[in-house]
Amino acid sequence: MPIVASENTATIALVLVALGILGWGFYRARPFGKLGILAWLQSVALMSPWLLFFGLFAAGIYLNLVAVLLLLVASTGLYIYLGRQLRKAASDTVLPRPDAAEVKSQSDAFSAPESQRPPGPETIKIVTSSPANNESEIIPVPVEDLKAIKGIFGIDTFFATETIPYQDGVILKGNLRGDPEQVHSRLTASLEERLNDRYRLFLVENQDDKPVVIILPSTNDPQPTTLSQKILAVVLLLATIATSLETGGLLLGFDFFNSPARYLEVLPIAAGIWAVLGSGEIARRVLANRYKVGLSWPFFIPTLQIGCFGAIDRFESLLPNRKVLFDIAFAGSAAGGIVSVLMLVTGLLLSHPGSLFQIPAEFFKGSVLVGTLAKVVLGSALQQQIVDVHPLVVIGWLGLVITAINLMPAGQLDGGRIVQAIYGRKIASRTTLATFVVLAIVSLVNPLALYWAIVILILQRNLERPSLNELTEPDDARAALGLLALFLMIAALLPLTPALAGRLGIGN
Repeated sequence: MPIVASENTATIALVLVALGILGWGFYRARPFGKLGILAWLQSVALMSPWLLFFGLFAAGIYLNLVAVLLLLVASTGLYIYLGRQLRKAASDTVLPRPDAAEVKSQSDAFSAPESQRPPGPETIKIVTSSPANNESEIIPVPVEDLKAIKGIFGIDTFFATETIPYQDGVILKGNLRGDPEQVHSRLTASLEERLNDRYRLFLVENQDDKPVVIILPSTNDPQPTTLSQKILAVVLLLATIATSLETGGLLLGFDFFNSPARYLEVLPIAAGIWAVLGSGEIARRVLANRYKVGLSWPFFIPTLQIGCFGAIDRFESLLPNRKVLFDIAFAGSAAGGIVSVLMLVTGLLLSHPGSLFQIPAEFFKGSVLVGTLAKVVLGSALQQQIVDVHPLVVIGWLGLVITAINLMPAGQLDGGRIVQAIYGRKIASRTTLATFVVLAIVSLVNPLALYWAIVILILQRNLERPSLNELTEPDDARAALGLLALFLMIAALLPLTPALAGRLGIGN
């Protein structure tokens, strides 16, 4: 009876959370009128097949693979139809901006190294001299440059009313006239025409939720990877290759480091891990090259448990806007996730009695996503204590874990970058803190969570620098894809409860 009560409580809690997310999305969409509602419906259409699939699964109703594919096709068709309606409505409507945006920037976020910036809510702190002391402020920009900077503004772009010193540059307060993306483009082009490449123009919002322009010298730009950092990247790559081979040996029941001559046996498993990592890196760099954004060499995080926890990629140039931040972050996780799911599903379809791996059915209780897909494909075979599976099942599962870990909404992980791009720096700071809390709780029963919490705290806790144009938010199609990615991350990492696994017949 206690187990059933606990299961019902968990189900109700999940339903309330889902309704809360949908309600919050509707609340954010309402200020945009018809366009916002259509965009919100797109998000619902994209999420509905997965919510329906997992909801029916929890109720003991199992859809076969054909039904799942039909759901995905139907939702995709509805998503495309709503997109056409959205574009049609957008051609007749000017999209208003909400009264208060969620983008905040810390006062030192533009120039301080990431490793020195503390986590927490970030705002632009503007400090002016007191009129009572009659002390003039010292502008850290040469007079001629300042005249040229002020000359780029006008009543049809940004009407500057006040100039305030800020670090090595200036903040210009005033009134934004026109679309932020177009205004930023025109101001940037005018600034480059007058002062070449010596300054960068940021369009952000201050603590009063009002647009301001920040001009900083280009010497504050992110620095390229140093020689010592490149050497470190190579060392970590070699270590990752070694740990991937060791992971393959452990899965096959021997220590590869003690039997290196058996490398041919572990090579396919290691190659699968490398395929997941490589596809994500290639996707990131393809998008980065498309947007002319510099990326550092990847710094892989080797581990014996699953071969690698993923890679850290540092931006070596300023991002033009939040859409670029989203696209690069999402591309890496999407590529790695798609490769992992394809390997997992293919492995499940190829599994048969006598397959290479014999794993306990308990294996499938460790992930809602893996368990549900295995139930759909393998069916009653999961009722046995030991299940014969193709090696691709294990490789795909490892890839999903790697991808899901990097999708956690914290700091400079892909998930943290996605949240920052869609919802702004304030929400991203809160989700980073929430991720730490969740990992701390989970670490009480799973030491792996503690290890990853330490990695994030040391290496990935800080948010990305503000983009040059922080006012223009990603479109709702990107927001829907980001929400789907975060949902699948939870499904991949969240284990099945004992009661639900029992009802599904996994291991019984």
